[in-house]
Amino acid sequence: MLEKMGSLMNGLGAAFGFGFAYFVVAIPSGVALGLPVAMAAAVAWLGYSAGGAVMVVAGEPARKWLVAKLRIPTERDSTKWVWRLWDRAGLAGLALLAPVTVGPQAGAVLALVIGEPGWKVATFFSLGVIPWCVLFGILTAMGVHIAK
Repeated sequence: MLEKMGSLMNGLGAAFGFGFAYFVVAIPSGVALGLPVAMAAAVAWLGYSAGGAVMVVAGEPARKWLVAKLRIPTERDSTKWVWRLWDRAGLAGLALLAPVTVGPQAGAVLALVIGEPGWKVATFFSLGVIPWCVLFGILTAMGVHIAK
């Protein structure tokens, strides 16, 4: 009984921790440590959302530091490729791509640097990872089924 409980706690910790830091491996890691796929996906989502929320809370100091350090212009300039890309894809595009590219922390700081409000960043990042949770959950379940 205690061994099963320890395995469950390890799975929860792995899914949450990897969701927070490196989402791509969060669901398979949780499943490999004994979590059901749906639980691993939910905990990975929670970890990812927490990673974005931490940066939203710490975002203003991080935004000021990045703007000063990288000399990022805060006014919109449609001649710059970053602003053209932002005008095309926006926060929704970043929120959908961040789970498999830069992660929640870097993506949230980027959105904050561009000038998006924190509540909007947290909301979009929490929703943008859901399709990836479903996809990685399905792929993990298929892998487990094939491996048996």
